Amino acid sequence: MYGWRVLQGKVVLITGGARGVGAATASLLVARGARVVLVDLDAEPLRELVAQLGPAQATSILGDVTELADMEAAVAHGVERFGGIDVVMANAGIASYGTVGVVDPAVFRRVIDINITGVFHTVRAALAQIEQRKGYVLVVSSEAAYAPAPGLAAYNASKAGVEHFANALRLELGYKGVAVGSAHMSWIDTPMVQDAKHDLSAFREMLDSLPGPLGATTSVEQCAEAFVRGIEKRAARINVPGWVELLRLFKPLLSSRFFELVSRRDARRTLPLMDEEVARLGRSASARVTAAGAGHGESAETAQAVESR
Repeated sequence: MYGWRVLQGKVVLITGGARGVGAATASLLVARGARVVLVDLDAEPLRELVAQLGPAQATSILGDVTELADMEAAVAHGVERFGGIDVVMANAGIASYGTVGVVDPAVFRRVIDINITGVFHTVRAALAQIEQRKGYVLVVSSEAAYAPAPGLAAYNASKAGVEHFANALRLELGYKGVAVGSAHMSWIDTPMVQDAKHDLSAFREMLDSLPGPLGATTSVEQCAEAFVRGIEKRAARINVPGWVELLRLFKPLLSSRFFELVSRRDARRTLPLMDEEVARLGRSASARVTAAGAGHGESAETAQAVESR
């Protein structure tokens, strides 16, 4: 039986939990009787969210997903506070601006580190708890794992990588009674997408050029609702909006000669503009991500790069 009773009393650890999709999902989970352990590097919104949700249902800890020790500490905190971890939502992620020839190599590497290694650290740290409680792991991938967008090579590669990570993990843990899912979203109205729209007219032009619903933006609330339904069902895949499933089914066609020619036509117009704008900005990511990276490292939700694609 699905619904709030499935989540009653369950403990869910969410990385990138301070804002955006992570925070919205946490709020819905608590409304359905779950308890949440929120991990982020942005202290103030974490404190505010825990106060809003109530300390009996929510707790938080500062942590960088690129540090395994931080994620081990987050799991230990959740176990101490609520007795264990039933669900892990590896939600942390960032993106970069610009083509491969223009993007700052350090930013490219940071995207890979957070989006792939951060997922591994999150899962590895919680694995004993998840196996013991026959729980559920949700790896937040993206529509980009099905249909890559030019100018977002690091993001595309990282999201395809974590989709396969989730697929392999499902095989490794299925016989132990653990379920594993991956989430694939189109453009979600997160701060990442908002920042990209603000910084890059080329990004806005690219969205406008996409046919039908492909360029539409879905609300954070709708995305969180889909995530919660998927967690309740221990779904193997969560597609937001639902039509994203078609991209998975037709993935071979999207890499065919015909579709690549169509993409090249649009790229010929938008990519030079994007690279010019990135050069003028003097940075290969949003101001939010750049500022966070100047310190200990980006928080997924400090950038809220989760999740556009």
